[in-house]
Amino acid sequence: MINEIRKYAEIRMEKCVDTFKNYISKIRTGRASPNLLDSIQIDYYGQITPLRQLANIIVEDSRTLAITVFDRMLIPAIEKTIMASDLGLNPSSAGAVIRVPLPPLTEERRRELIKVVRTEAEQSKILIRNVRRDANDKVKSLLKDKIIGGDEDHRYQDEIQKLTNVWIKKIDNILEKKEIELMEI
Repeated sequence: MINEIRKYAEIRMEKCVDTFKNYISKIRTGRASPNLLDSIQIDYYGQITPLRQLANIIVEDSRTLAITVFDRMLIPAIEKTIMASDLGLNPSSAGAVIRVPLPPLTEERRRELIKVVRTEAEQSKILIRNVRRDANDKVKSLLKDKIIGGDEDHRYQDEIQKLTNVWIKKIDNILEKKEIELMEI
């Protein structure tokens, strides 16, 4: 029973870290990455469709993305959607290819992005602590139902706390790497 509680808590904590990684991968660092355009959705014949399904996105150089659109009729809509997004990008088309140059980040913008990343890291830590609380509540209910004893209760709660510390440390490491990446020129 306790192994199931621990395993379930670990899976949920891992999902919190994965969600954090996914979120910060979309935060622009000045280097081109196709993931930057993951949030772009295009109206394709009445259906809202992710840009990745309508075009091939590649890194042309360190500061430019190239989007090869499968249906040339979508080029104006894709350009408008990218300009309207909060990414601050200005695409230009040349035939069937849309080029998206990434402007260099200012020092002020870098600091703002670091604040955003730190806030998201703290939210992820809170989610991990909530998972810990849920697991500890389940252990306490086992103690209340006299399925386990007091010593086992303390041992299991210590085990869950160690697990929590491991996952929070992973978030801190990811945050530290992202901050360094954002401050690079």
